Amino acid sequence: MLLAKDGIFPITKDQYGQVLSEKPASGFAIPGTIQGEGKLCGIPSLFIRLAGCNLHCCWKMEDGRISQCDTTYAAYEIKDVHPMSTDAIYKTVLQNSGAINHIILTGGEPLLQAAELKTLCHKLKQNNRFHLTIETNATIFDENVAQYIDLFSMSPKLTSSQARQSAVSLETIRAFVSYARKHNKDFQLKFVYSCENDIDEIKRILSNLEGWHPEDILLMPLGGTVEIMRRNRISTLEHCIRNGWRYCDRLHISLFGDKAGV
Repeated sequence: MLLAKDGIFPITKDQYGQVLSEKPASGFAIPGTIQGEGKLCGIPSLFIRLAGCNLHCCWKMEDGRISQCDTTYAAYEIKDVHPMSTDAIYKTVLQNSGAINHIILTGGEPLLQAAELKTLCHKLKQNNRFHLTIETNATIFDENVAQYIDLFSMSPKLTSSQARQSAVSLETIRAFVSYARKHNKDFQLKFVYSCENDIDEIKRILSNLEGWHPEDILLMPLGGTVEIMRRNRISTLEHCIRNGWRYCDRLHISLFGDKAGV
């Protein structure tokens, strides 16, 4: 598999149990961090970040400034990508999991590597120890991977993201929702709020979907930094209250800023 520069994070040991020379970006002497977004916000977790994305998102804020994707280094300005076998990834997770039972598969867009991802998920679900979340832009659905996932975290990219291709695939979102309902899995639709036009677009998307409840819809403020988040978090909260949606914090940014690998 091709991993982004932070790869498996935060960790303190390699796949053989040897202590790494550098401490995790979190600053702790222990592996693990928390899930910063969504229904599982605050849960101790390990992340596996895959490299590459099929979208190129870049938000234009109301004051005219540009806010790029907060993981450009893993998406389209890819830096320091490194290959790692699914077996090595699995062994590294085991060496660093400790009391952690939640693994987040993220990117980029992880389903671009669906074949290898299926193999990795199969290993991780042995003995049913790990809860698996996949963070996806919901343009690709793969049932071979979906069978192993516990939470589908879908983040469709709205028009304001200026993605380089059609970013909202209703057919793909429907496939995720239908699979989740049929197989007793969970899902969330997580939208980035950057301007008032986003709300009308979200409502149009939801009007064309079935099987969701208001608590499955999350709205989070745009921002890869605390300063940018501060600009519209109150507006984001107001729209959540008006529509019965969940407010989605970005707790990792509140705690660590725009640092990677936390």
